[in-house]
Amino acid sequence: MITTPSMLFPEIDTVITGLDPETISEERKTILQPLVDFIQSKISKNQEIRLNFICTHNSRRSHLSQVWAQTMANYFNIKNVFCYSGGTEATALFPMVAQTLQHSGFDIKTISKTENPIYSIKYSSNAHPIIAFSKKLDDDFNPKSEFAAIMTCSQADGGCPFIAGAEQRIPITYDDPKTFDNTPQQAEKYNDRSLQIATELFYVFSQINS
Repeated sequence: MITTPSMLFPEIDTVITGLDPETISEERKTILQPLVDFIQSKISKNQEIRLNFICTHNSRRSHLSQVWAQTMANYFNIKNVFCYSGGTEATALFPMVAQTLQHSGFDIKTISKTENPIYSIKYSSNAHPIIAFSKKLDDDFNPKSEFAAIMTCSQADGGCPFIAGAEQRIPITYDDPKTFDNTPQQAEKYNDRSLQIATELFYVFSQINS
């Protein structure tokens, strides 16, 4: 049976169309290559692809990476991709992250309003929502084995030399937009980081032969 990707919301499709992977340096492509290889290896073996994006607090970069990775898998119609995120500790998804994704066209609803809110994030009306909340990397919500641990911040990468159950550990680190919290540049810098992550994950999934 041939399956087609769920149609993305128009605003997200416009954002993706405007991404320019040519801006990615050769040095950065070398950093991204292990993730390309991991995904391709799983596809060649007809296995599910589990990606757990990990950062210290699971509040910013790891969530942006999880959401964009799941979206790009759908955009390129790469099946059996399941994206997760976690931290070395749990805090809360930072509200500016939700606002940034909403600005790019994602449909975001708050399922549970607590100190650690739970969000439903959809990139398509027919796709399963991404359930987003801050959690430790080994939370029961996340896979216990047969996954790649993608380290999105240098602090988590240095502080977690061993990730239980991970088949592969792949450092792809990003500067923290938290640096610009409570400044006039906050919204701009969060959007810049989101688009950088989107561009790099667009490149990663564009390299996959499915």
